[in-house]
Amino acid sequence: MKITILTLFPDMYTGFLGESIIKRAIANELIDIEIINIRDYAFDKHRQVDDTPFGGGAGMLLKPEPLSRALEDIKNRGKVIYTSPQGLTLNQNLVKDLVREEQITIIAGHYEGIDERVIDKYVDMEISIGDFVLTGGELPSMVIADAIARLIPDVLGNAESYTNDSFYDGLLDCPHYTRPAEYEGDKVPDILLSGHHKNIEKWRKKESIKRTLLRRPDLIEKKEFTKEELKILNEIREELKK
Repeated sequence: MKITILTLFPDMYTGFLGESIIKRAIANELIDIEIINIRDYAFDKHRQVDDTPFGGGAGMLLKPEPLSRALEDIKNRGKVIYTSPQGLTLNQNLVKDLVREEQITIIAGHYEGIDERVIDKYVDMEISIGDFVLTGGELPSMVIADAIARLIPDVLGNAESYTNDSFYDGLLDCPHYTRPAEYEGDKVPDILLSGHHKNIEKWRKKESIKRTLLRRPDLIEKKEFTKEELKILNEIREELKK
């Protein structure tokens, strides 16, 4: 997959691209992430990329010319995404859809946003990472790229590394433990030390459903449960009544 990110601050991506899983995925040619500096396409005398909005108001907007030139210079833009508070809220189902794309271009907005004419002409989808305000679209673009990269085959090495993640199947993840088996008087649940894999998986599923019910009941309402999962959910509800 190729992800192209348009930004005013390319240096912000140095650590993101040069560390951990993303670095290895790029080195192994499992994903290609290109960073384009929008300022390189500001060809006026002062290389201006922003201006005041018509009609007044606080803040500045990214001008249409540099952005349009940058987008037109990309041979295959694929699906064009603009990071925006007005967009769809990013979730795992949306990430699953995006990972099917061969090419994605992300516009990391800044200031008060970008000229609406760029959105109308080029943008296929606006995405928000939550109901809060950031200084720019650079962090959201990294979040989107990271979430997509995790689902690309062989990036994590083991598919279970992401199929067991929170939200992948509409539920929060279960609790996890590692050595030592006892720490400051707190013991790891006996079931995890039993070596009985079927019982361990059943325990994990139950804890996952229980945690979701207690912390994110909204996800329970949206989840399409199997008969077995629904049985576990009803058991949990009965236990919590006691």
